[in-house]
Amino acid sequence: MGTMTLPLVVGVDGSEPSLVAVDWAVDEAVRHGLPLRLVHASLWVRYEAGLPPAGPGQSSEQVLAEHIVAAAADRAERRNRDAKITTDIVPEEATAALLREGGAAFALVTGSRGRGELRGLLLGSVGLAVAARAPCPAVVVRGDRVGLAGGHGRILLGLGEAGTGTEAVRFAFREAEVRGCVLDVVRARRGPAHDRSGNRLQAEGPVDTSGESASCVVDARLTAAIDEYPHVRTRPAAPEGPAGKILVDRSAAADLVIIGARRGKGHFGLQLSRVGHALLHHAQCPVAVVPERQ
Repeated sequence: MGTMTLPLVVGVDGSEPSLVAVDWAVDEAVRHGLPLRLVHASLWVRYEAGLPPAGPGQSSEQVLAEHIVAAAADRAERRNRDAKITTDIVPEEATAALLREGGAAFALVTGSRGRGELRGLLLGSVGLAVAARAPCPAVVVRGDRVGLAGGHGRILLGLGEAGTGTEAVRFAFREAEVRGCVLDVVRARRGPAHDRSGNRLQAEGPVDTSGESASCVVDARLTAAIDEYPHVRTRPAAPEGPAGKILVDRSAAADLVIIGARRGKGHFGLQLSRVGHALLHHAQCPVAVVPERQ
């Protein structure tokens, strides 16, 4: 199965953030010509109150699960009749179910918060765990209406440390091409350190104040992708400051922010950089975390 025929998988649980994620996923699937797979992990809602009355031979849990999936599929079809939609209900915990689905997915999509999670949470536990461990790109759908609808016409790619980011770069270029929008490529650089009074501290090594070396890193990483996607307009930038803050700030004018992630072999813990955490909790548009192939 080629990459372009893999489905876009979205986790649905009936919550408002999950319905927003369905809307975004429909647009994304149609843009890329991908089938859309709506997956409901029924253990997500087993402790929820207010279950509808069960019919003969059916548990209220099963009835609720079927209702959630049917409502999500109906919403997806209404949003775009061209979407090719399949659904599935799995009697599993959400993170485990979605991570397994990620083994044969173009990308996994989740809402910013799950059903039953506190409204004050910046990011729910399922979205965080999936973004940190998925074997394929993971998108957490969050942000304002303009970004969710793709109204800015701009994609933001954050380049991390040397040696990471090849898969993220290709994902970003493909995304910019199908959307026909500008790709802002940001490689944050550390400026000279200052003390509390604002006086510059003597650095141990040479401090890059020109931005030239950061721009070179940007250009070198992009060469192959520019050849592959010659129509994509890129705007490299090497601003000074902490990468997380810079990307969160710039996400306010973007439709999607993309970062790469390294997955350690045989390590099943949460593998997210500080920048990844900052974006997943504070970005003002959807966030895609793209793992590097080992």
